[in-house]
Amino acid sequence: MNALNDVAARGLLRRMFDAAIAAAQPALCVPPALPAAPKGRLIVIGAGKASAEMARAVERNWPGPLTGLVVTRYGYAVPCERIEIVEAAHPVPDAAGLQAARRILDRVQGLSADDTVLCLISGGGSSLLPLPLEGITLEDKQQINQALLTSGATISEMNCVRRHLSAIKGGRLAAACHPAKVVTLLISDVPGDDPRDIASGPTVPDASTCADALAISQRYGIDLPERVLDVLRSGRGESIKPGDPRLANNEIHIIATPQMALEAAARVAAQHGVPAHILGDSIEGEAREVGKVMAGIALQTARHGQPFAAPCMLLSGGETTVTVRGTGRGGRNVEFLLSCAIALQGQANVHGLAGDTDGVDGQEEIAGAFITPDTLQRAFAAGLRPADSLDNNDGHGFFQTLDDSVVTGPTLTNVNDFRALLITGN
Repeated sequence: MNALNDVAARGLLRRMFDAAIAAAQPALCVPPALPAAPKGRLIVIGAGKASAEMARAVERNWPGPLTGLVVTRYGYAVPCERIEIVEAAHPVPDAAGLQAARRILDRVQGLSADDTVLCLISGGGSSLLPLPLEGITLEDKQQINQALLTSGATISEMNCVRRHLSAIKGGRLAAACHPAKVVTLLISDVPGDDPRDIASGPTVPDASTCADALAISQRYGIDLPERVLDVLRSGRGESIKPGDPRLANNEIHIIATPQMALEAAARVAAQHGVPAHILGDSIEGEAREVGKVMAGIALQTARHGQPFAAPCMLLSGGETTVTVRGTGRGGRNVEFLLSCAIALQGQANVHGLAGDTDGVDGQEEIAGAFITPDTLQRAFAAGLRPADSLDNNDGHGFFQTLDDSVVTGPTLTNVNDFRALLITGN
């Protein structure tokens, strides 16, 4: 394979992206992880972009009685008969999420040791469970969340702050279920698959502290109201720590990961005669800087056959960040691609796709985009200045103008970002 036309390259990249999403579908990964039937009741709760589809998978595969309530992103609900599905806002929380979080806590009051709580958690759960600690308002959390999203903080740092301002995250939900058994099924959307960082760990003990959260907010210049500072300085926001006896009967199972999705995509590439190399499933950093690095590897491969021989596919996952300084709409995958295209400078036989596996890149209902060897040429012809678009954090506007956006609609899962560069010849 010395070359691949634009249509064929796009088709292969899109099939790989679709395979990555399919590998993390709840219908596939939830049933094998279901717990044994309890002596008492089964109560299903959960939050995240995949939680409604996870709930449906539970209903279809659970032979006994159950009740439940889960909250998902607007547009991500699916029909369920015994588990109530509530929709709320993401990535900036709203009153619907606040009410859903309160109702979930109410559902787990007064349980016995014979009962089991099945908690279905996926990415997006942090914004969908925005119940603040006493003394903090929803408006406080909305402003802090918006500031964190544009600060350049890593997802781990953002979730550390969120855990210490929440009445439900950082293990507090599991503590509220005591003495019932808690079984948590997680679909990971975070680099490293740390359970504490998936939806800010509502059922997971947390060793980080209020002092850590305060240091992160100061590091990124997050302006915290005095009442929020008081919660952190006083230690009233401390999360549930490892070893807490209320979490002793707690099981955590990660049922889908970014690595699984990348491996599924690699198998599709292999079926088309293209060796795939997974460069990492937990790559972080500024999206534009990661784009430059990946472009450098692609150029070395295309020009010199190092470190891999063409044809080949370079795959990576993780969660980059965008420090928004312009007036554009952000989106870490499109920012990665725009930076990558600029660095590639029209290199022949290099195509790419990057997208968020939940179908939403940043705050747009767009998963990501394609790049091709003529991306820059077409941009200039359309009156675009790629460097200006990058400086303005306007990757979505750039790729929409070129008709290169990738739109999936709600995928009903979330295993973080997917990035693929196809090098078809030297």
